[in-house]
Amino acid sequence: MNFIISSSLLLNHLQAVSRVISSKNTLPILDNFLFQLKDSELTITASDLESTLITKVQVESAAGDGEVAIDAKRISTILKEFPEQPLTFNIDNASLSVDIVSENGKFSIVGQNGGDFPQLPEIKEDALSISLAAEVFLQGVSKTIFAASDDELRPVMTGIYIELSPENMTFVASDAHKLVRYRRNDVKSDESASFILPQKPAGLLKNILPKNDTAVNLQFDTKNAIIEFDGYKLVCRLVEGKYPNYDAVIPKDNPSKLTIDRLDFYNSLRRVSVFSNQASNLIKLAFTPNQLTVSAQDIDFSISAHERVKCQFDGDEMEIGFKSLFLIEILSNLSTSDVIMNLSDPTRAGILLPLEAESEDEDVLMLLMPMMINS
Repeated sequence: MNFIISSSLLLNHLQAVSRVISSKNTLPILDNFLFQLKDSELTITASDLESTLITKVQVESAAGDGEVAIDAKRISTILKEFPEQPLTFNIDNASLSVDIVSENGKFSIVGQNGGDFPQLPEIKEDALSISLAAEVFLQGVSKTIFAASDDELRPVMTGIYIELSPENMTFVASDAHKLVRYRRNDVKSDESASFILPQKPAGLLKNILPKNDTAVNLQFDTKNAIIEFDGYKLVCRLVEGKYPNYDAVIPKDNPSKLTIDRLDFYNSLRRVSVFSNQASNLIKLAFTPNQLTVSAQDIDFSISAHERVKCQFDGDEMEIGFKSLFLIEILSNLSTSDVIMNLSDPTRAGILLPLEAESEDEDVLMLLMPMMINS
């Protein structure tokens, strides 16, 4: 088989799918891209067994059909060194030799049998399907993925829990210290269903989903999910298990309400947290009607800091402690100029919300568990 393709176009597609390839593959064939040519359309596949990413690209001209596995690292390195130009691929289906012909030279490598590449899992006939805008899916993944756990002893917490219902679509992630719930009221399903999307494919989607209204087709059963959009197809194995009842940990009665400029709060935390204990990262927040005092200290090094930030606080004066890294992370993932923090007492979780939602159809809630303040 032979085909001609732009060097930069091919490199862009290879870089997109290469993110799925693991540095420690169990099968040598998984260190390769699978190239399949049919009817002037080149299909490129990369996999780590758990996740498979497929992209399709139209070639300029083609002769013959076939498939070959090509070393991913080698071909990516070669293509990075080419300026924008058409490249001719001459592939012998029998010997699997691959000749890449440029304007000034020829580069020869040997491929592997494409038939050794793992087969895609099949989705059951009763799988649930739904279509939604790419930007909605991207927002759901981007707003929650940072809160997912890295604790492999609790695998259900390492992914993003996605829940569909006739009322809305909800994305949830938590590591037991922080929790994010992102809800869209403009995406609805005829029946209620849910699944846990692993962190790796979620990260892949965060990088390649377009920020527009491109349609994303989502199909899933109890074991696998297929996500298709704009020339890409992601097939991944889902995290098995029952996700904890996240609603139970969200405090419903929060009489104290803080309204504050997000950037002022964020920057103050960044400055003061430098003086917190490196082991605990404890930062103390003291609330009065028109002022928030952010403070931290490290007794071991005899250092401390405190800073006042203007705010609006409705409630009884109180002090509460948080892990500064988590609070900074939450504020960096809220995009509005002002944020609201709802509190009840120093032993219960604080809830952070945007003052104004980016869209009337979205509902963002971020929760952070407090830390004990040593008196």
